[in-house]
Amino acid sequence: MKVHTTNYKNNFIKVAEDISVEKSEIPAVKRNKTLANIQYEMLAANPYKHTSDDVLFECFAQKNNITESERKSARETFFSKGQPCLRSSALAKRYGFGFHFNDDSKVALVPMESTEYENFSCDENLEQTKAMRNKQG
Repeated sequence: MKVHTTNYKNNFIKVAEDISVEKSEIPAVKRNKTLANIQYEMLAANPYKHTSDDVLFECFAQKNNITESERKSARETFFSKGQPCLRSSALAKRYGFGFHFNDDSKVALVPMESTEYENFSCDENLEQTKAMRNKQG
């Protein structure tokens, strides 16, 4: 079975060009956790601990109530098909966070108003990628 990945290496995903906020915002928790809530909780608390694949699978697992004993098999099935990467995350499209990926494909959140964001945006050693736009056109 082919295994797909959403991991990046030495990359910086900038916020969407058409983002509507001027500075980053923590996604509000409503009745049920959104994908943005899960992603924010994982990455804000643990920078450079998880890969993109870890984050996206955890979102899937929580949303689908996958038990610990089912996770290994479910992860293999999940990545047997291509999955949208963090370029499509609401954190980068709506809430004002970039994503920095280190040499080990581990990811950290970077608020758009931070010095780190500016530094990563100008770093010629990083591949620069933009989050997906919110609107077509």
